[in-house]
Amino acid sequence: MNWLQKFMYGRYGWDALSIGLIVVYFIFIFIYQITLLKIFYVLSLFFIIYALFRIFSKNHTKRYHENAKFLKFWNPIQNWFKNKYLYFKGKKTYRYYKCPKCRQTLRIPKGSGKVIIRCPKCNIKFTKRVK
Repeated sequence: MNWLQKFMYGRYGWDALSIGLIVVYFIFIFIYQITLLKIFYVLSLFFIIYALFRIFSKNHTKRYHENAKFLKFWNPIQNWFKNKYLYFKGKKTYRYYKCPKCRQTLRIPKGSGKVIIRCPKCNIKFTKRVK
């Protein structure tokens, strides 16, 4: 194990973009196994080679900037899926309402009866009956 630490010393290592490239590699290999189209095999090789290049690279600045660009693209997508997951997870115990002014989603516990809801974003108050 010590030899691996010595080998990786000064190299960039794993980050979100490298993991994303490896996931895309496995997706393309899976598609290749189903369709047997060579283009998916070639693309999968490109993704795994580029991921390994990034992991073993010693140019930290360039890899950091590549990862920052990827995260700028990926974080909104990840947050959208996370919000949808939390919405469906909380549907049993909460009711969700949209603010009539700013369209902010507000969460109220079920069974609260008639409540006055104040939007934390725009401070408008509105009344809803929570069943």
